Amino acid sequence: LIVAAFLFAKGFIKTGLGRRIAYNIMSVLGGSTLKLSYALMLSDVAIAPATPSNTARAGGILFPIVQGLAVAFNSTPENGPRKIGAYLMLSTFQVNCITSTMFLTAMAPNPLIASLAAKTIPGLELTWGMWAAAASVPAILSLITIPYLLYKIYPPEIKNTPEAKQIALDELGKMGSLSRGERVVSIVFILCLILWATSSMTKLNATNVAMLGVTIMLWTNALTWNDVIEDRAAWDAMIWMGTLVCFAGFLSKFGLIVLFAKIVSASLVGVPWLVALLILLLVYMYSHYFFASTSAHVTAMYAAFLAVAVAAGAPPYLAALTLAFFSGLYCGLTHYGNGPASIYFGSGYIPQGTFWKMGFIVSLVNVSIWLTVGPGWWKILGLW
Repeated sequence: LIVAAFLFAKGFIKTGLGRRIAYNIMSVLGGSTLKLSYALMLSDVAIAPATPSNTARAGGILFPIVQGLAVAFNSTPENGPRKIGAYLMLSTFQVNCITSTMFLTAMAPNPLIASLAAKTIPGLELTWGMWAAAASVPAILSLITIPYLLYKIYPPEIKNTPEAKQIALDELGKMGSLSRGERVVSIVFILCLILWATSSMTKLNATNVAMLGVTIMLWTNALTWNDVIEDRAAWDAMIWMGTLVCFAGFLSKFGLIVLFAKIVSASLVGVPWLVALLILLLVYMYSHYFFASTSAHVTAMYAAFLAVAVAAGAPPYLAALTLAFFSGLYCGLTHYGNGPASIYFGSGYIPQGTFWKMGFIVSLVNVSIWLTVGPGWWKILGLW
């Protein structure tokens, strides 16, 4: 699934479809800096289901657009970073952390999380449709709130950006009409979204659907075999994730996760499951200060914390989902928390202290939304 989804991202980047989607949205909503940030957010949401590499999405597709917009308004790291560049960089990065939580295929560790959940709690299955439905309401609230929050606490000097619409239209003019490759990737993308969303009826799991999409792109030459074998990130992810899943399976098989759960559960004896779950979630969230990789953090802590939460009496799906979604949200804490963090911090627009400060403030808002609205929405969905 991970390799196939990386190849989806390759199709978006290679054909230019990702850039076209972003520029089309910007041409409509680019009249002010705040609207521009929401336009970039909608672009991220539109391509998130098919780009499991949030680094490819945020770095390969959106970053060049954000950087180009900043330079167009004479905002560079050396000359006027606060004009518009710093805000757009920070907003786009934080939004990417939220979109990474929205779909099973929006970030490479998400399928790993689904696998770990199934191995830790027998019978617990996080499907693509369930994941998207559960994330939808809290994610939408976060996506609406965070760009506006940053606009207020880290405001750009330039408020109105009428030139942005023209920049987008000029870029679309250079791109011309939809290429054959873009049309193929568009059709495949829509087909896969439909099949992912209806998997409970079609009985096709996410991996089957993703492989079908890649096969169609290869058959139509939207992607070539060289594109497949040259995508080092995809094969690197497969080896890493495959190894991590095997490690997790053996940790469970030989009882280490159960032992850890018993030890921690013993320290939570007498504590109501709701309090125990809250403690585990906050520790899980803010321990990311000690990690430079989402996958490493998920592998080290997700299964163990899920086992402890369920042992304490927490409903399995409530615990599994909140831990899963926090695995995307905690990426915004530092300038090294994931791939996009290093790219956007490395642009030079945002000082390290500011990056951390804004990341912590955003985390508090996200935690508040996902721990209040989230469980209520999941209760309505009948997940606990």
